[in-house]
Amino acid sequence: MSKRILTLALAASLAIAALAIAQAAPTLPPLVEPVLVKPDADGQKPRAVVSYAPDRYDDILWENDRTAHRIYGPALQAYEPPSTSGIDAWGKLVRWPFMERQLKTGKQHDFHGEGLDFYDVNTFRGAGGLGVWQDNKLWVSRNWKSYEILKTGDDVASFKVSYAPWPVDVDRKVWETRTFTLPLGSNFTRMVSTISSDKPGPLVIGIGISKRKATHQGAGGALTKDLARGRVSYWEPTDPVKGTMGVALMVDPKALVEVRQDADNYLVLIKVEPGKPFVYYMGSAWDKGLDFHDRAGWEAYVTAQTPDFDPGR
Repeated sequence: MSKRILTLALAASLAIAALAIAQAAPTLPPLVEPVLVKPDADGQKPRAVVSYAPDRYDDILWENDRTAHRIYGPALQAYEPPSTSGIDAWGKLVRWPFMERQLKTGKQHDFHGEGLDFYDVNTFRGAGGLGVWQDNKLWVSRNWKSYEILKTGDDVASFKVSYAPWPVDVDRKVWETRTFTLPLGSNFTRMVSTISSDKPGPLVIGIGISKRKATHQGAGGALTKDLARGRVSYWEPTDPVKGTMGVALMVDPKALVEVRQDADNYLVLIKVEPGKPFVYYMGSAWDKGLDFHDRAGWEAYVTAQTPDFDPGR
């Protein structure tokens, strides 16, 4: 083979490799000022953190090296009623914490180089918020009432919140405490919830994922159910600029009643006893992030999980 042919063959191989890399790397949203400056070497270490943001209407933020979330507090409920006890999910592009710095830009919904908040919770359940299902309706709490940070800054982020009593129809009130735990290296937050009631008898709890309309490009989302293993995954319709969020729930299949939907949410219904803790998991991923770029990869990850539903551990 001549030297020229070898050179052409090498050039073709390099071009094919470059094309494959370009196709594999997602196109990020446009960069918006101010661009976030990378933290120092210590700040770039992967860690799991939880923080309280009083300057952002009492948000509680938690994130690790793979995923980022927040829930809303009493100040937002007063400022912007009706607020929601749904769970927010953020797209994340770095292994270090970025949520607090992202909020301080004043433009959290834009891309400043490390991630962004484009998941619209509205007054829905977001990524794993819950309510009591009764008479074909989901009865939900307002924002958290009190909080306690349990662990932060190392290999686990953990905190506990309580929700004030809320009505279920006209004949019952319930209230909740819930512990959130997110370890390093996982897209899933483990939650231990205890829902108490002023009346005896079992409750059906609906754990939700917000439904989305198809985009203007005609692409709808995809819901995957594995009822035997208590898993539901939703690959959302794609935003042509900001990308796609995948959200998944895992519940104890022994408690599972059914999977259904209301006007706003896909709902995983489970039966619980008042005053007795139960466990469920919520996870999310961004297709422009570092770990998952398509539905198949996300669902394979969800399938591979080995959740622990013992509330005592």
